[in-house]
Amino acid sequence: MKSICMTLLCTASLLMTGCSSAKRQVSTTDLPRGEANAELCAAVDSFVTATRQRPVRPDSIQLHSIMVLKHGQVLIERWFNGESAQKPHPMYSVSKTFTAAAVGMAIREGRLALTDKVVSFFPDKAPAEVSDNLSAMSIRDLLTMTCGHEVEPRAGVNADSVDWVQGFLAHPVVRQPGTYFVYNSIGTYMLSAILQKVTGQKLVDYLDERLFQPLHIERPVWDESPQGINCGGWGLNLKTEDMAKMGQCLLQGGQWNGQQLIPAEWVKEMSSYQVPCGPAGTPLEDLERLNITPANNDWTQGYGYQMWRCRHNAFRADGYAGQYIMIFPDRDAVLVLTTRSSLYQPYLDLIWEYLLPVL
Repeated sequence: MKSICMTLLCTASLLMTGCSSAKRQVSTTDLPRGEANAELCAAVDSFVTATRQRPVRPDSIQLHSIMVLKHGQVLIERWFNGESAQKPHPMYSVSKTFTAAAVGMAIREGRLALTDKVVSFFPDKAPAEVSDNLSAMSIRDLLTMTCGHEVEPRAGVNADSVDWVQGFLAHPVVRQPGTYFVYNSIGTYMLSAILQKVTGQKLVDYLDERLFQPLHIERPVWDESPQGINCGGWGLNLKTEDMAKMGQCLLQGGQWNGQQLIPAEWVKEMSSYQVPCGPAGTPLEDLERLNITPANNDWTQGYGYQMWRCRHNAFRADGYAGQYIMIFPDRDAVLVLTTRSSLYQPYLDLIWEYLLPVL
């Protein structure tokens, strides 16, 4: 594992003067490279070592890649365990953030509104008797994972013989939508299905011309349901630098190369505290009993639109097994990690311990 502290592409004085504290817009095909100082290189080395020493099992944290951006420049990039710069990586739930960005674009284009009711898009797939709670469920409730379910819809929804939209709409909506957070990947699939309905394009094609091409991201693979709808909440595959470009775009308020790709106000809403939340699969009422608090847990900092708030005024796109795009507005920095990890909060704790101080 060798550190790649890239050669500086612009004058060192830019990093040593007032320019170092300003958010510099990235406008090239690939992200420009800068030179990591000795402190950052040492911190990354220590972080990598710690991920190997901290686990309770040998495979608890297996790093695949790390990329650190500061002021729009890549300062550190490394790959591990057979991964490479040109190899797309499964994003798992990081996919959700891209789906949310597409919703904001569709709203800008007048195709959707946050208050639109979910069932209104699929009257032919709704149950024979539509409950008041199902009738009330909105686009915003899908985005914030407050659909009104007490448990995440899963049983049968992913089966080839079941229409996933129909399965979602048949799931009991026990609570009033907008009032109770339950992690809900099929809810994100519903956003993808709605986008395909109103745009006539699959989500990956809709984003290709509006996001992937401007960011110079090769059209990615995105898994589909048996009904030919991109999964939305998972199934996207991207390279590490593709993830970093999305993070930098979000850090820049949705701007890239002079274009407003994602509406600035939408980026603000995506990344802001919208609803109280907890770790996936943990009911909110159990958090206190389990000693899961905002002081010790990054999954209780608040949920936005398919993004998590973090401690230290950061926010992140977050995927199963430790896929992260972490944005640090106060430090004008982006951190990207791809991993195979069975640890979650201990993994983030290592980031705060070793990497945060040098960002």
